[in-house]
Amino acid sequence: MPRLLILLTLPPDVTEQYRQQLSRKFPELTIDVCSDKAKAEDAIKAADMLLTFGQMLKNLKFDIKDAVNLKWIQALGTGMDGITDQPSLKPSVTITSLHGVHGAPVSEAAIAGMFTLARDIPRFVRNQDTQTWGRWPAKLLSEKTCGILGIGVISEALAPKCKALGMKTIGFTSKPRPVPGFDEVCGMSDFIKRVPEIDHLVLLTPYTPATHHMVNAEVFAAMKPTSFLINVARGGIVDEDALVAALRDKKIAGAALDVFENEPLPPNHPLWSFKNVLITTHQGGFCDTYVDLAMPILELNMRCFLDGNLKGMVNVVRAAS
Repeated sequence: MPRLLILLTLPPDVTEQYRQQLSRKFPELTIDVCSDKAKAEDAIKAADMLLTFGQMLKNLKFDIKDAVNLKWIQALGTGMDGITDQPSLKPSVTITSLHGVHGAPVSEAAIAGMFTLARDIPRFVRNQDTQTWGRWPAKLLSEKTCGILGIGVISEALAPKCKALGMKTIGFTSKPRPVPGFDEVCGMSDFIKRVPEIDHLVLLTPYTPATHHMVNAEVFAAMKPTSFLINVARGGIVDEDALVAALRDKKIAGAALDVFENEPLPPNHPLWSFKNVLITTHQGGFCDTYVDLAMPILELNMRCFLDGNLKGMVNVVRAAS
């Protein structure tokens, strides 16, 4: 029987939804479910298929070197770091992603970050804990400029939401083109010179060697002291040392950070100490309907795999060779 390993460090009830739905649709499968490295290292030896997040493999420091039978990895996200950079990845393994399902949840996470920073909601929560009555003016999103670094499915969902709030939207991409919801779409070469116009800088570009520490001391020096950074992409895009310095020196007004270079963020990391920083735990796409969003792609690709129709798969990041 074909064997699937579900390797997820998620709440058990969420992981169980994947197991139950796939078991019901494909009773011929043998499914192993693991949430820790030790058990997964044993289970991967027999697995034909792996269902996981690349970021989880990276966080677990999990190496697929013992996956002698592995033929297909279905990522539950779109970021491929942690998967395609596996040193033991064989060319015979097909890799597919969940491209296309993150528009609603991640764009809403970006909006939530902007509202939270602009209205200083963490300060209200801290005051509520001490029963302190404090008031201060909110910073409106209306008539502010949102700069979005990277244009794809999520950005295409985010930009119209920003426009509905009365914001100006500027996008930055390696392939400039007209995109609905954007007032302007610029090339990456224009990024640094347009940064001074931006009130909310939202990062949505993939993490690659080219985008490593793309948001660095030069960018923070160019930003308005009243501007905010929102990172719902990948931690490695931001030079965290430069970010800490920018926050300390009040080069920017604050940041909403969902992703970090090292996850979980270490307890002693200086980013924890800033009251103008919102830290969330890589939650951008994690939502109550995520399994429902994922299942149509998972079912189609699973059926194709079991039928030997690899060319029928969707969201193929790397085909077997």
